Amino acid sequence: MKDISLIYKVAAEADEYKQIYELNYQTFVEEIPQHQENTEKRLIDKFDEENTYIIAKDGAEVVGMIAVRAKRPFSLDHKLPDIDSYLPKEARPCEIRLLSVKEKYRSTFVFFQLCELLVSYCLENHYNLALISGTLRQTKLYKRIGFTSFGPEVGEADARFQPMYLTKERFEENTLAFKELMKKKNPEPYTFLPGPVPMDEEVTAHLNRIPLSHRDREFMDAIHRVSRTMCQLTNANHAEIVVGTGTLANDIVAAQLSRMPGTGLILANGEFGYRLIEHASRMGLTFETIKKEWNVNIDLSEIEEKVKANSEISWVWTVHCETSTGYLYDINAIQELCKKVGTELCVDSCSSVGTIPVNLKDIYLATAVSGKGLGSYPGIGIILHRENIRPDASIPRYLDLGLYAMSDVPFTHSSNLLFALETALHHHTGYENTVLGNEIKGKLIQSGLPVLGDEEYSPHVITIEMPAGISSQEFGDRLKKKMILISYESKYLLDRNWVQVAIMGKHNRTYALRAIKTLIQEYFFITSVRHEIG
Repeated sequence: MKDISLIYKVAAEADEYKQIYELNYQTFVEEIPQHQENTEKRLIDKFDEENTYIIAKDGAEVVGMIAVRAKRPFSLDHKLPDIDSYLPKEARPCEIRLLSVKEKYRSTFVFFQLCELLVSYCLENHYNLALISGTLRQTKLYKRIGFTSFGPEVGEADARFQPMYLTKERFEENTLAFKELMKKKNPEPYTFLPGPVPMDEEVTAHLNRIPLSHRDREFMDAIHRVSRTMCQLTNANHAEIVVGTGTLANDIVAAQLSRMPGTGLILANGEFGYRLIEHASRMGLTFETIKKEWNVNIDLSEIEEKVKANSEISWVWTVHCETSTGYLYDINAIQELCKKVGTELCVDSCSSVGTIPVNLKDIYLATAVSGKGLGSYPGIGIILHRENIRPDASIPRYLDLGLYAMSDVPFTHSSNLLFALETALHHHTGYENTVLGNEIKGKLIQSGLPVLGDEEYSPHVITIEMPAGISSQEFGDRLKKKMILISYESKYLLDRNWVQVAIMGKHNRTYALRAIKTLIQEYFFITSVRHEIG
């Protein structure tokens, strides 16, 4: 049976390598006497720098591994001369070694899962055959997976091995799990969506974990860690983690604003600014607005004029990155203005947190989400706040920020989404997508595509205005058939005949630029066809 609580991945962390060397020692010194004992009880393989280690982890513990390398000569070349004479024609081999699974996991699906990831790795790197020196006591298991024996036994008297090889066809025939994998005739689509975003494999693995109660100590510890990490990432004083989307998080902000005296000011020049107006209206707040046509600049002097003209204005609410266009508000300048005139600033930063550096230290209330720039699944809302907030019985329970702030976890929560977010935050090492986004934006502009905005716009939300007579729906559909996903199906984009390329989550530069090249080619193909018809 497949153990869905385990994570299978390519080793990358220092602690993973430390455990690999320890497991290597346990297996190939203590259990199979191939190497001499040492006091460190660690065994570093002679090909360590060339090896790729595929591992199984139970939590933080490495419980199984396989090493793969493709550089000749293989270790088996030194044991068996003229290996290639035993292999099928057109073989492009790699060698797998150091197969080890901790004893308590040997009756589980770990070995099959390691092999499945191994074969997938080999296919991605264009190897069609994997060699192994199989220990004699496990030859039945290897054959069940699909390994074929060749040549004579090798090794010393107390450590005998049978040379074997595995092809993807044999593995497909013998393992149902891999057969299902191989049924996927098309590659995974490349995603330029603002949500759901492409994610790291370690993040997606958490949806297969057995859920924990939100009262479990492990869950409580995790939610505190995530809260602290969010504060470190944004320089906020407090962070509350709720089950819901950015819409819920903004409703919670609106509920808090209902407690404040005076009136407010909301800025809007796109879909999500206008949604803030709706949030405030539904909560019955009193407020003024600066409303502009989509993508029209709101100048700082206009905001200053408004707040100075009405001394009752006690708060300003705006988006940071207007996702419908890519427009970026100068939050630092607006915050300085608010501080000068004595008003509080609230920010919808759902599309900016994680994509660009943000400093929320002096911001009264701000919102973020688990997806988008943080690179995890949607479903968790984050409210960042400057002050300690106490519960208020006049606010509906689920919208009462004070309830979250004054208790560990007031309502049912999702451990799977929380652990996925924590892993995504662990992998959030910088803002490399900014470099990729600017590179993609530059290529689109240089190619002549009509990109909205200038260099002040977000490099993570790139909006393309389709020419008259060219349907954004048709263009998006064409790219979808080519396994490239862009944002175009939202009503506000369809109404304006716009499409968007979002650079959020985990991206591979090579694949991303390849997909953008296809996008540009499709753009000029469809426009040239329409021109000829016209």
